[in-house]
Amino acid sequence: MPLYLMLSKLTDRGRGTVKEHPERINEVNDEVTERGCRVVAQYALLGEYDFATIIDAPDNWNMHRLAIDLGARGSITTHTMPALRTQDFIKFMLEQKDEDKSSRS
Repeated sequence: MPLYLMLSKLTDRGRGTVKEHPERINEVNDEVTERGCRVVAQYALLGEYDFATIIDAPDNWNMHRLAIDLGARGSITTHTMPALRTQDFIKFMLEQKDEDKSSRS
């Protein structure tokens, strides 16, 4: 499945929830799984964003829906982008390089 990086910021409401019930983070991750996606990794951050989450999702449509549903709760805002595994990116670039060489010949 495609990978996505979701950067999220807690709202005032979200900060209150996490402060009082930090286990809620795991509960939301379980809900992500129930929606057919999977949390691959998650990190708490310092700085502009509060969390970075790597998510496996079937496609862009499902990822869009997940981001909207999570944001609609009012506890987070998100910035989501597709992500490629580095090894897949390298393989793709090498294939493109070979194709470029053969088209010039």
